[in-house]
Amino acid sequence: INRLGFNNDGVDALVRNVERARRRNGLLGINIGKNKDTPNESAEDDYLHCLRKVYGLADYVTVNISSPNTAGLRELQEEQSLRRLVGTLRDAQERLASQHGKRVPVLVKIAPDLADADIDAVARVLADMDVDGVVATNTTVSRTAVQGHRHAGEVGGLSGAPLMGQATLVLRRLRARLPESIPLVGVGGILSGADAVAKMAAGANLVQCYTGLVYRGPELITECVDAMRRRKES
Repeated sequence: INRLGFNNDGVDALVRNVERARRRNGLLGINIGKNKDTPNESAEDDYLHCLRKVYGLADYVTVNISSPNTAGLRELQEEQSLRRLVGTLRDAQERLASQHGKRVPVLVKIAPDLADADIDAVARVLADMDVDGVVATNTTVSRTAVQGHRHAGEVGGLSGAPLMGQATLVLRRLRARLPESIPLVGVGGILSGADAVAKMAAGANLVQCYTGLVYRGPELITECVDAMRRRKES
């Protein structure tokens, strides 16, 4: 369970750090979100500011509207709010693509705690907006999977193995409702190669690991890659 929120030194500090790290391999994804004291009515201003700052440095940008640790943030997943925010960012993305001479994919990261009807509404908006991808999911505020645990009453977002089932259900529902042209990134509860394969079976095109790296270390990556390769070859 973490409750860190978006504590950081700001987007300008991030840009300086990235620019200093001139030699890097692989892809760099940059996660953007609004300040905790920015009202939701003005949230798009924060997202636009961050998108403009990081666009030239990122290989992809994730629009985080699903952290449970920033009060009110998840309200941005409501259909009309989401349509307005994503529409604004898509317009900005196209302008930035012309300015920078490259198109940087923008993905939207959603919560695992949405009701089925809300998932359907999110899928409608993201399909209409033709987003570059969806990250499913963030951490959960539910404690159903850890009832009775001595830390279950702690505030914050629950990650790791207890998140696997619900996050994968949301992933599967999104895959059934989004066009195949919109890739899904499966996140939440991957602690083994079998878990990564389960995400792929539910419709993920890519997977991400976070908490699993804490408990398993770098070997988890090799295990996941091997398992997914075996699935592809079978």
